[in-house]
Amino acid sequence: MTADKTNEYDLIVLGGGPVGENVADRAVQGGLTAIIVESELVGGECSYWACMPSKALLRSAQALRAAQHVAGAKEAVTGALDVRAVFARRDSFTSNWSDDGQVKWLESAHIDLARGHGRLTGEREVTVTDADGGTRVLHARHAVAISTGSDAVVPPIPGLREASPWTSREATSAEELPDSLAVIGGGVVAVEMATAYAALGSTVTLIARSDLLGGMEPFAGERVAAGLRELGVDVRLNTGTSAVRRDDAGVTITLDDDSEITASEVLVATGRSPRSGDIGLETAGLESGTWIEVDDTLRVPGSDWLYAVGDVNGRVLLTHQGKYQARAAGDVIAARAKDEPVDADEWGRHAATADHAAVPQVTFSIPEVGSVGLTEKAARDAGHEVKVVDYDLGWVAGASLYEDGFEGQARLVVDTARDVVLGATFVGPEVAELVQAATIAVVGEVPIKRLWHAVPSYPTVSEVWLRLLEGCGRASA
Repeated sequence: MTADKTNEYDLIVLGGGPVGENVADRAVQGGLTAIIVESELVGGECSYWACMPSKALLRSAQALRAAQHVAGAKEAVTGALDVRAVFARRDSFTSNWSDDGQVKWLESAHIDLARGHGRLTGEREVTVTDADGGTRVLHARHAVAISTGSDAVVPPIPGLREASPWTSREATSAEELPDSLAVIGGGVVAVEMATAYAALGSTVTLIARSDLLGGMEPFAGERVAAGLRELGVDVRLNTGTSAVRRDDAGVTITLDDDSEITASEVLVATGRSPRSGDIGLETAGLESGTWIEVDDTLRVPGSDWLYAVGDVNGRVLLTHQGKYQARAAGDVIAARAKDEPVDADEWGRHAATADHAAVPQVTFSIPEVGSVGLTEKAARDAGHEVKVVDYDLGWVAGASLYEDGFEGQARLVVDTARDVVLGATFVGPEVAELVQAATIAVVGEVPIKRLWHAVPSYPTVSEVWLRLLEGCGRASA
């Protein structure tokens, strides 16, 4: 249990988002004392400005679309989305931007909280400056874990910063629906927010320097682009933005071909940068404002006390992977503090091995994209001998029952030398629930001949697994 009225703890965690909470919780469960330092809301980006509010904004449109694509149900749907009700539901998932519930959870988990900005000021030392300028110096007996997350990047486009653009924070917390929205970017945030605002009724233009969802299988971006256009989004691919200006009439975006787009608001979704400036990294011999390199136990090389967990280490910028790292980090910090054996081998309890080649991800667009592991290109680039198996999801009996005119695609990437699945991608209505089975296959390196005995229930969309496995015997490398 955490000691009362002390400035000395076994573990100090900078950052009170889901990652920091999990690092502290696992360490406390392992018998240590811990304190979290947080300058904003306990619960972090995910709870208030990212995962939860963004998916709440998207879900109402997904539910409406699902009803509209099933005969008998679509005849009963006669109205449009209620924007006020969607925003109110979004607000409920952020607890109206109050962290009271999260603070109570910290108390129940015996984790202390220091409100304020934390900086490393020495080895195992953190100085916290509160909102009134007061300071408190904390000392760690064993470890400091940096879990400060990341910030949206605003690229150096002339006039963009002066135009007060939205980032993901403004997009997920907006109180009014803009008449029109221009989205700069082609990744997950850009796609999801374009989907949400188009479904809510804004006129949306999406501007991307390349194809959508780069790094995924190409067909994923192609199908999502088609889905956005079906929603009425003006999708401009392979074009850049050369200038932005705001005046009383709104925002004007000039593209590289000198054409112009006008909108009420502009959203920048072009990537993330580490939230590691002004936290005293130089004290530990690190460069301020950079991604913090770590080993698979999330410890900073050359240090026996400093850890960096979640977005700030730049490994995988996803909440669920950050929490996965946090479980490993909290456990290993406790083990090292008590001189217990450390299981840091590949797939060991104290190693974040899955970050390298078994990362699951869902893009909540229309259609959805669910993926895990390596794409065909990534697998070939890594030197694997691969077999690619594609299947039309619309041919699966369960899919045709789920939605009239179901359209989608599934792909397996198979390592022919070891006969295991390296990666899987699914695109289609609400395919998110297919990803976990694929994740187990990839992480567990389950041989194809064994997967044959994992019989999918009929009639479900998961029957696609049977069809993909049938294709494994005759797909071309």
